[in-house]
Amino acid sequence: MIETFIWIVVGLVAIGLYLSWTAGRLDRLHARIDAARAALDAQLLRRASVAQELATSGVLDPAASIVLYEAAHAARQAEEEHREVAESELSQALRAVFGEPEQVEAVREAPGGDQAAGELAAAVRRVPMARRFHNDAVRAARALRRHRKVRWFRLAGHAPFPMAFEMDDEPPTALADRPGSS
Repeated sequence: MIETFIWIVVGLVAIGLYLSWTAGRLDRLHARIDAARAALDAQLLRRASVAQELATSGVLDPAASIVLYEAAHAARQAEEEHREVAESELSQALRAVFGEPEQVEAVREAPGGDQAAGELAAAVRRVPMARRFHNDAVRAARALRRHRKVRWFRLAGHAPFPMAFEMDDEPPTALADRPGSS
């Protein structure tokens, strides 16, 4: 009788330790999502800021400046529920303005344009990487949260279900191919 009781206690302790480990793993995944989201937000803000600076610098033609400025401003001011669309529109504006290598070369030849083009190229290249890191963390947390043990024992607590950040982040080929400073 006592031996059975000891085995039941050992089994319950083992299950408790496993559930605790799983809850800790889920908590670490949520922390990783938060860190990746902060990095993504920083890269998106940097890209919009550099695009806005370039639009107001006078090195672009007036029409391109207006298109780029409005898209960058909208991306910086977008509410959270509209952010993906605004960031996608900024990507489209960047592709429209810098679709041809000649436009990038014209910017580089203007005073201060080489540095601005380099900063924009670096910012444009970092956004897809930051988004990929964020979405990979979200995918891992979602996979763990789908397990029955996580749902049955409510190991996620009150944490919201993680959502991926889906946007068009394809860089303009003229900027993506250009080696620049990181």
